[in-house]
Amino acid sequence: QVQLVESGGGLVQAGGSLRLSCAASGMIFSIRTMGWYRQAPGKQRELVAHITSGGMANYANSVKGRFAISRDNAKNTVYLQMNSLKPEDTAVYYCTAISSNYWGQGTQVTVSS
Repeated sequence: QVQLVESGGGLVQAGGSLRLSCAASGMIFSIRTMGWYRQAPGKQRELVAHITSGGMANYANSVKGRFAISRDNAKNTVYLQMNSLKPEDTAVYYCTAISSNYWGQGTQVTVSS
């Protein structure tokens, strides 16, 4: 049974930082492209960043230069380092194995102005 468990969300002031983690189990993590999505209230879920099995990363324009995605295949974990946070980054952040139906439960990130 595949499980993706996110952690690291919380409340932070604008300009602050948070690091999200997503621990995967029940799948061959190292061969998967992993991604982080977010969904703000009243908005569609959007892709924030993804990272291939080889470590190549891609970002939404809105987070380029502020967020960094990384992975540790030995720990079956993908991370999202979020710096210079803005109120518009407020959302529930979800981890997923790209092109699968596997999603985490989400972790709330709230950025106050």
